[in-house]
Amino acid sequence: MTGLPLGGPAPDFTLRDQFGQDVTLSSYRGQKAVAILFYPYAFSGVCTGEMAGIRDRLDEFLTFDTEVLGISCDPMFALRAFADQDGLNFPLLSDFWPHGEVSRAFGVFDEERGCPLRSSYLVDREGVLRWSVHSTSSQPRDLDEHLAQLVALV
Repeated sequence: MTGLPLGGPAPDFTLRDQFGQDVTLSSYRGQKAVAILFYPYAFSGVCTGEMAGIRDRLDEFLTFDTEVLGISCDPMFALRAFADQDGLNFPLLSDFWPHGEVSRAFGVFDEERGCPLRSSYLVDREGVLRWSVHSTSSQPRDLDEHLAQLVALV
């Protein structure tokens, strides 16, 4: 089985974003739902298009008092270059070291490739895992489905 079972608490974590700032999942508890989007590699074809799609629809995600967090195992400086190149204006978190620790905690680390699977989780305001989807590496996420699931959370 890929991923974690729903209905339980999301594993807490603190990772650095593309600006070197710590982002802690539990800091959103009681305030915002969180969309966690694991993706394999910055600058790769599907990931670049997918992250641009999220950027273009970010206002739709934020309508639901949701924080959007992208997570890959790329180093922080690569994520900064990726964000700058594509105008990605939401946190991109580096699960670089210990390599893949958060991806493993969520059950979505690909040991053979050394990167997260293309997986999404929605965490409600109380820190509970409410929805997940796991796509193949070559298949982009369905953002309409993500937004529909966010509507169901509020």
